[in-house]
Amino acid sequence: MLSWLARRILDSSPPTAYITHPDCALHDMGRHHPESPERLAAIQDRLMAAGLWDHLLHIEAPLVERQQLALVHSPSYVESLDHLSPHHGLAHLDPDTAMCPHTLRAAWRAAGAVVRATDLVIDGTTANAFCAIRPPGHHAESKRAMGFCFFNNLAVGVAHALSRGVERIAVADFDVHHGNGTEDIFHDNPKVLMVSTFQHPFYPYSGEQPMGPNMVNVPLKQGSKGDEFRTAVEQCWLPALNQFKPQMIFISAGFDAHREDEMASMGLVEDDYAWVTERLMDVAAEYGEGRLVSVLEGGYDLSALGRSVAAHIRVLTGL
Repeated sequence: MLSWLARRILDSSPPTAYITHPDCALHDMGRHHPESPERLAAIQDRLMAAGLWDHLLHIEAPLVERQQLALVHSPSYVESLDHLSPHHGLAHLDPDTAMCPHTLRAAWRAAGAVVRATDLVIDGTTANAFCAIRPPGHHAESKRAMGFCFFNNLAVGVAHALSRGVERIAVADFDVHHGNGTEDIFHDNPKVLMVSTFQHPFYPYSGEQPMGPNMVNVPLKQGSKGDEFRTAVEQCWLPALNQFKPQMIFISAGFDAHREDEMASMGLVEDDYAWVTERLMDVAAEYGEGRLVSVLEGGYDLSALGRSVAAHIRVLTGL
């Protein structure tokens, strides 16, 4: 059987969408904060250097609609962010998460990007999509911002896909931190399967005990490298995904488990991210006509982030 990559080359599939917006670079939590605007510039620079930039379909992220946010976040929570948004300076929601005057608009763009990507992929306009957005989202719970996150961007996209009639959706999260917000939102939804790996024990100190039977959480010890990560995917993720037969896959694409990223203590490299992307593309091709949306989460060493995203996108594009 041909791999997804081989089929992609032979079939001349539609392009990969790259969705972002200049507003996402205006969110700034301070000069020394690791979740910096330079992250998006580093990704763009590396994609250009790798010869990938001109092969992507570039789309500006729209502002998300309130009714789309309401699928996963309570209206009172969304309104509270409206009131907390500062006119100048920073408003801290927790020690690590702060709003500047541009944060809220960036967050609306970030969630809107994933909704737009979802529509493009479901409609067949693009083969798949990568959302180069910030602030990230997988720590945001239905009623709480935390861990640099305000809206759970991926969860908004998943809920939108469900509202459009997709019946089985898989979420794959390989960020070094457990996606507690995504688990909080979908742990009781049988239409969503979440598979994840993360360093444990580590922030946000959750995930070791799954909240529901649709959560396949694989904690990895400090110092784990590609072999341990690949074993977790092969032995835990893939059997669950093949049993679930997802009609669409969303990826929480965090690249902070890279060995050069000092935010954590893991040992993944670019080839590991390319490898897991290939495995997920194969599942998407087998059960979901290749429908896949990837959403940027973590990754704070700028060089490692750029190289890892380029490896990930090279697989998405089939180049």
